[in-house]
Amino acid sequence: MSHAAAPRPLAARAGAALRGRIRVPGDKSISHRSLMFGAISLGETRIEGLLEADDVLATGRAMAAMGAGVVRDGEGAWRVSGLGCGGLLEPEAVLDFGNAGTGSRLTMGLVGGHAFAATFVGDASLSRRPMGRVLDPLRDMGVEVIARTKDRLPLTLRGPRTPVPITYRVPMASAQVKSAVLLAGLGAPGVTTVIEPIATRDHTERMLVGFGADLSVEIDAAGARIIRLVGRPDLKAQAVVVPGDPSSAAFAIVAGLIVPGSDVTVENVLLNPLRTGLFETLIEMGADLSIENERLSGGERIGDVRVRHSALTGVVVPPERAPAMIDEYPILAVAAAFAEGPTVMEGLEELRVKESDRLAAVARGLEANGIACREGEASLVVEGRRAGVVLGGGSVATHLDHRIAMSFLVLGLAADRPVTVDDTAMIATSFPSFRGLMEGLGAEFVDA
Repeated sequence: MSHAAAPRPLAARAGAALRGRIRVPGDKSISHRSLMFGAISLGETRIEGLLEADDVLATGRAMAAMGAGVVRDGEGAWRVSGLGCGGLLEPEAVLDFGNAGTGSRLTMGLVGGHAFAATFVGDASLSRRPMGRVLDPLRDMGVEVIARTKDRLPLTLRGPRTPVPITYRVPMASAQVKSAVLLAGLGAPGVTTVIEPIATRDHTERMLVGFGADLSVEIDAAGARIIRLVGRPDLKAQAVVVPGDPSSAAFAIVAGLIVPGSDVTVENVLLNPLRTGLFETLIEMGADLSIENERLSGGERIGDVRVRHSALTGVVVPPERAPAMIDEYPILAVAAAFAEGPTVMEGLEELRVKESDRLAAVARGLEANGIACREGEASLVVEGRRAGVVLGGGSVATHLDHRIAMSFLVLGLAADRPVTVDDTAMIATSFPSFRGLMEGLGAEFVDA
């Protein structure tokens, strides 16, 4: 998305039932990592199903700026000609990540393992997001950080000649922090250790092993994951098939549950157990949700998720489930708006530092559309549907956040009155085909 893209407001309104089968774009987390690991491997990595969204393409451009060959072939796959571990080159220009928080933070880890300087910039939203959680352990490894505003973009990193392997206990549940430390550790002699008290998505570990890294994971007596990585490995190019993104699938899945008469199947969805917290929660709420055609692909479990309109009941979502569904709380709040009774969500402090303050953005969007809720410092209670209350009719401020935009458009598909979001331009950062796929199921959107 261009930093100066004109806002594109859109309204969603209730219509016919949603029906059909769709396939959502490739998983964003795996797409970012596929490009990165291809860039630091020897040989050519071929990636099928890459998410061709702004965030991921920004990562591809960054890898190319540091010397990797990154091209899309005539069959729709991407080919990355790698430079080997430690072989990236100093970029001549700034690395512009637009809105890509994952791409920027993980690339900081990569740069931290190289003895050169790179400057990171982003759009207005990304420039407000805190980077200290990633930069602090990188500083411990010898990385120099130069920033105009403390730990915010724009900033420049200069990696040391020899990074120091560290043992780092991640203070919050963050796959990005864990991954940045491991990626910097690729350039360090010896063993880099990350201790993860609460398990987060493990794509970095799985994919590093797949590319040939010497990495082990064990669980200690307290249940923490201890990840050990031997630095300076010889990574070898791989063929990667990216499964469908469960965070993107969530929008069609919740829409199918709350729009009367609906029957929707989302094919080829990643079912990694550290990514399926939303599905587990929806089933607890009474969702008619089933997994069909379950299979293994590239070491990951995938399947087709089928949902039918369901009478939902509010639940208490345990805070320890948050890492497995942190990006899905906005759309869960929409499902909760149509449930019987309150839905209680806790352990949401991470939502304060996403593309927007998502916790506040969700609460304000619900209130604007007649949905009672209570926002805490790290919690949200959605009261559920109340007799005689008209839902919808409001305008939602998206704060440049793609998930806020898509979540409240789904709300409009089942609300009594249309729901308008103030901008949809940023949806291209993660799900550029959202509107077309949803309209193919029968969703009604109107340019506002």
